[in-house]
Amino acid sequence: MAKKARNPVSRSPLRRKGCVHKRHTLFSALLLSLTCSPASARALQEILNDGTLRVGVALYAPWAMRGPSGELTGFEIDVARKLAEDMGVEAEFNVYSRERIILGLESGEIDIIAAGLSISPERALRVNFSQPYARSGTTLATNLATTATVVNLEDLNDSAYTIAAVTGTVAEALIDRIFPRAQPQLFEDLESASAALIDGTVDAYLENEPVPTFLALENPTKVDVPLPDPLLQTRDAFAVNKGDADFVIFLNAWIIARESDTWLQTIHNYWFETLRWRR
Repeated sequence: MAKKARNPVSRSPLRRKGCVHKRHTLFSALLLSLTCSPASARALQEILNDGTLRVGVALYAPWAMRGPSGELTGFEIDVARKLAEDMGVEAEFNVYSRERIILGLESGEIDIIAAGLSISPERALRVNFSQPYARSGTTLATNLATTATVVNLEDLNDSAYTIAAVTGTVAEALIDRIFPRAQPQLFEDLESASAALIDGTVDAYLENEPVPTFLALENPTKVDVPLPDPLLQTRDAFAVNKGDADFVIFLNAWIIARESDTWLQTIHNYWFETLRWRR
């Protein structure tokens, strides 16, 4: 699985002759200019000196997951490794639950969060976000057997229905906002929530795409995605500690460069628009 994840990368324009040296020269110049500033460059400089970028991730397919041999793989894993490569350091991954990952950053256990973390005002009070490098949408998956008579969203807003979400996600808050009369049921991970939807323990499941779509494709007689558009559009970004402005400047420059050469779009398409990584 991990080898297949690198296929889109090998076709990236970065691999064209003459581009690699130029790319590293540009990033080296940017890093040098940032780390020479005495004001707030300490965190970035320490990462460069140590040669290790400590990355916080959360197991959430296809953002990050365990492969057959226990190795980490997924969209965010590829992104973090590419970021570390362009910084000239090694990526060291630390796995957290969704609700604890910001605490891991604040406590100094990790340098950066790369976990499909959506930008929100509440989170921005605790961390500094980079500009977005990916978009997500929270949508609804339903159990066909238990929602056969449901005609519209308002029908689900009833105490007779149970709607699942994963603890600490945007979807948790969305249940209270859109379905205040329904019964919420929270799970620690998407695997547990998905299983509950498939076996009918819950009637619906609010989750980021592409999880609902994958569930419907894999369980066409049990799961449906009834809405044509997401209930909520979000923007995903890196998160670093407050006060680390120079790191944010570099991350923004990196995102712009990787969007311009289409690397981010190529790797995003692989993980979110195909099922090749599951083979």
